[in-house]
Amino acid sequence: MKIAILPGDGIGAEIVEQAVKVLNALGQKFETETAPVGGAGYEAHGHPLPDGTLKLAKEADAILFGAVGDWKYDALERALRPEQAILGLRKELTLFANFRPAILYPELVGASTLKPEVVSGLDILIVRELNGDIYFGQPRGLREAPDGPFKGAREGFDTMRYSEPEIRRIAHVAFQAARKRGKRLTSVDKANVLETFQFWKDIMIDVSKDYPDVELDHMYVDNAAMQLVRAPKKFDVIVTGNMFGDILSDAAAMLTGSIGMLPSASLDANNKGLYEPSHGSAPDIAGKGIANPLATILSAAMMLRFSLNLPAEADRIENAVKKVLSQGLRTPDIFEAGTTRVGTAEMGEAVVRALA
Repeated sequence: MKIAILPGDGIGAEIVEQAVKVLNALGQKFETETAPVGGAGYEAHGHPLPDGTLKLAKEADAILFGAVGDWKYDALERALRPEQAILGLRKELTLFANFRPAILYPELVGASTLKPEVVSGLDILIVRELNGDIYFGQPRGLREAPDGPFKGAREGFDTMRYSEPEIRRIAHVAFQAARKRGKRLTSVDKANVLETFQFWKDIMIDVSKDYPDVELDHMYVDNAAMQLVRAPKKFDVIVTGNMFGDILSDAAAMLTGSIGMLPSASLDANNKGLYEPSHGSAPDIAGKGIANPLATILSAAMMLRFSLNLPAEADRIENAVKKVLSQGLRTPDIFEAGTTRVGTAEMGEAVVRALA
C-alpha cells in the first residue's frame, strides 16, 4: 500500500508529520513517498503541482495532504498560486465526492460557540460535489462587459454549470451514505434563483426513486446556513454543490469546537482518495508548534477506512483521539479552563501513546 505524502505549505508539514507518526505506530507496512505541492511545489519546480508530484499522486493508493497557500504568493498569476494544486489534483484524479463529517466529541461541547443543548451529540455528514460548479465552469476570466447597465466596463466573470452525469453520480454517493446512517438526506440548492440548481433539484428527485428507504428533503442554501446554527442536529446527511459545500462545511466545522477537528476525504469512483484536514495552511502560526493535528490524524483514519480497506486500524486511531480528548489534552484552538494545553507534537505523541 503506497501513500503519497504531500505536506504543502504553512502548518501542513507540522500536522502531516504527526499523522504519519500515528500511521507508523499501527504496526502496518506502508510505503510512503513525500513530494512538494502548493507554494513548496512552486519554490522547488516553478509550479504548484509539479509533474513529479502529480505522477506520484496517480501511482499511489491514497494521498495524505496537508494544506496549501501563503500570502506571499498572492501576487502570482492565478495559474501559479498554491491553491491551484489542490484544484488540479481533484480534477486530474476525478476526485468528485468530498466527505466532511462534523462530529462534536462530548469532551469538546464547551469549546463550541453554541449552547450545549443545541450541539451536544452532533454527528452530521456533508457530501460536497468537487469537480463541477463555478469553481471549474468555463468560460471564465476578465473582459469588457458585452451588455448590462455597465456595458463596456471591465468585469470579471465565472460560469456555474453542472451536467446531468455529474449530479447523478454525487446523488448516488450521498443516498448510499445516508442509507448507512439515519436514512435522511437534505439536498441544498438555490433553485429559486439559479437554473443550475433547479436542474440539480430535479435530478436529485429522480435519483431518489432508487432509494425509497431514504427520506429526501430540499433546502435553500441561505436557510441551510441558518439551520446549521439554529438546529444542526436536525441534519443527518447534506449533499450540495462545490461552492455551497465549501462554505457550509466550514460553518459546520465551528459547531465541533474548531475547524482543527474536521477531517475530509475526496474520493473517485473506485474509492481512491485524497485525505486532508478541512482547515487551511494558517501561515500566521506556521512553525510555532501550536497547530491542531487532530483533523489530519482523523483524515488518516478515513484513508484507512475508505481507500486502504483497514477499518479496524481506522477505529483504533479514532478511539485513540477520543481517549486523548478524555484525558483533557488540548491544543490552543480547543483549549478551555480545566484542560491541559499542549502543542502540535505533544498532541501527536499523545495519540501514539493512546494507540498502545
